[in-house]
Amino acid sequence: IAKPCRLEEVRQVVRGALEVVALKRENRDLRRRLEGYQGPVNLITEDLEMQRLLETARQVAPTDCNILITGESGTGKELMARYLHLHSARAGQAFVAVNCGALQEELLANELFGHEKGAFTGADRAQAGLLESAQGGTVFLDEVGELPLSLQAKLLRVLQEREVRPLGGTSSRRVDVRVLAATNRDLAAEVRAGRFREDLYYRLLVIPVDVPPLRERPGDVEVLADHFLTGFGRREGLSADLQRRLRAYAWPGNVRELRNVIERAHILAGAQPVGEEHIMLDVATSPRRRDDAADATGGLALEDHERRLIRTALQRAGGNKTEAAKMLGITRRTLYSRLNLLGLDGDGETPRP
Repeated sequence: IAKPCRLEEVRQVVRGALEVVALKRENRDLRRRLEGYQGPVNLITEDLEMQRLLETARQVAPTDCNILITGESGTGKELMARYLHLHSARAGQAFVAVNCGALQEELLANELFGHEKGAFTGADRAQAGLLESAQGGTVFLDEVGELPLSLQAKLLRVLQEREVRPLGGTSSRRVDVRVLAATNRDLAAEVRAGRFREDLYYRLLVIPVDVPPLRERPGDVEVLADHFLTGFGRREGLSADLQRRLRAYAWPGNVRELRNVIERAHILAGAQPVGEEHIMLDVATSPRRRDDAADATGGLALEDHERRLIRTALQRAGGNKTEAAKMLGITRRTLYSRLNLLGLDGDGETPRP
């Protein structure tokens, strides 16, 4: 600023500096969002059905058709979407993921479609939405079944016309993006209930990809467990007994739950090899629900019999946990771990809720 300076000149310089800072911050945030999911995708499987599914994914990935990925929570639907993106002609461009159930309707609309300056209170400048910012790339709409009806109509226009209209805008802009969607809901039932648009459903359902739950591919449990252990820096794998135990478990949380179990075991084991006492299954289920599940099996539930054995051992040992552990053929530490896992107190009884 030349001296003697004029007040208006100072205002202009400061205003320009603030705009540059805001622009850099916006570009940095946008780059972080666009690049956050780039990188190699490693889908570990030895299951024949899963391998056939990946072959199908490789065949349809180079096309620009819409793909609806279905499957239970935790099966790896977003990983499958990234796999499709990285095997497509758009692999060198952005992959942007949006959780449709994580934001309120107004925020989600702004996130997807952007807004013009003055569109709402606080909109002091125009901002492009993710559908426009991801030009040339892929937009992944996770939990698309949670999308409000009003936004379903706007998304349908994007798929049909390949254009987007920002909030507060009077004209549309062309967009070149591929849309992948995922849900753990039965969208056909949602259509019948009037909660999801039928025309949008069929627009998304050009190619259906159904990711099977982990319990239907038990051969992958051991492979994935070893993969996670290696990722945590462990050289040793799990014992044959632990592998059998993991394969016998139903995995209601699927691959996400398996990773959490292995990470927890890795932390609990410390510098020691992962052992029986470090593998804690079904920790998210309350003792009452576990007992109800055991009753539903006609008294043949493994955990139900394990509770009875522990109670009997503690009674015979007069409450001495060291002696009870010896009777059961396990360590005292393992006994404490099983008491905690099965929701039992120090006497082997289930605390009242």
